[in-house]
Amino acid sequence: MKKTIDIISLGCSKNLVDSEMLMGLMEANGYQCTHDSDDPRGEIVVVNTCGFINDAKEESINTILEFAQAKTEGRIEKLFVMGCLSERYLAELEAEIPEVDGWYGKFNYKQLLKDLEGEQFEACEGQRHITTPTHYTYIKISEGCDRHCAYCAIPLITGKHQSRPMEEILEEVRYLVEQGVKEFNVIAQELTYYGVDIDGKQHIAELIERMADIKGVEWIRLHYAYPTHFPWALLRVIREKRNVCNYLDIALQHISDRMLDRMKRHVTKQETYELIERLRKEVPGIHLRTTLMVGFPGETEEDFEELLAFTKWARFERMGAFAYSEEEGTYSEQHYEDDVPEEVKQYRLDKLMRIQQAISAEIEADKIGTVQRVVIDRREGDYYIGRTEFCSPEVDPEVLIPVKEKELTIGEFYPVRITDSEEFDLYATTITY
Repeated sequence: MKKTIDIISLGCSKNLVDSEMLMGLMEANGYQCTHDSDDPRGEIVVVNTCGFINDAKEESINTILEFAQAKTEGRIEKLFVMGCLSERYLAELEAEIPEVDGWYGKFNYKQLLKDLEGEQFEACEGQRHITTPTHYTYIKISEGCDRHCAYCAIPLITGKHQSRPMEEILEEVRYLVEQGVKEFNVIAQELTYYGVDIDGKQHIAELIERMADIKGVEWIRLHYAYPTHFPWALLRVIREKRNVCNYLDIALQHISDRMLDRMKRHVTKQETYELIERLRKEVPGIHLRTTLMVGFPGETEEDFEELLAFTKWARFERMGAFAYSEEEGTYSEQHYEDDVPEEVKQYRLDKLMRIQQAISAEIEADKIGTVQRVVIDRREGDYYIGRTEFCSPEVDPEVLIPVKEKELTIGEFYPVRITDSEEFDLYATTITY
């Protein structure tokens, strides 16, 4: 029997997909793999790192050091590191942490198996070990980004946008449906750019429509769109295909023209307002998730007040926000002074989130009395925990259904009536037609 490998995934869902691909490859070659174990006991540990922002980099380094200590103490035999952090800081990390047996970047991690096995290994391209509950997963349709926003280090790590071949993606979806997956969360650094690097045209609408036509696909949800040159054909697909969720994750970052220009977002305040209006008009009931930033270099109180007014007007169903953190090598780090004090950043972040929390509470309360279709993710104590089409796993509100009402099956869909709400969660009762 070959040795057990513990794979630790840090960062975003795109990293998780890479870990799952590596696990599938390892298991096809006779290894036993665990993922994010609370008590890793394998002989080999692989840490899949994140290098996006300072907090994520710190978590990645601390995790590597923890397992380096475990190797020194003889609790594990080998330690390997892959992912965004080692893609960006390979030379520095090799010098600082010699206990690591091998460093791999964002794209060459499959070399790890070759280094373990020599030339004799089974390729098994396309197979994944799904680590999420078996009824949902993530589908990565591209790598990299061509946008080069002033604050973002992603292009420095992942390089230029590279779309996966459409048939390869569709074949992966068919394979996963056969494994029992029903819900597909489509992810990319910038999904609206899909296909442009292949023939100069946006093909995201075609891809999603073809995915929706695959038998067994119950839900498709779209993450990480970009506001500039939005592919309007996608809205018809969302509106007409019953299994494409009325949900769109589109990061906007700011609304002040001055900030948008300094951030190199290539969109204006007026265009952003018009975008939101058109999204809501063409897809009635759509739930929008966005990300906003406070404290970018040069942000004034006037800029921030514009952002608050926009948030109140847009009434995003889902919104996350963060304070600007300077990332080395980015345009903003090289050309701007990080001149907004940390206490001001925190004050603005807190104020923005208080407004959003009130909006979220009102939006969720408006669902009381409505009938929603939910998928059951798990059972916790006295409740089944489910989600509507408007809720992405792990980041959005959940629906709590009393266990005592009826026995429900994890991974199945049920109609429920919403009976109550809290700031971020809903309560419901099952109904029978």
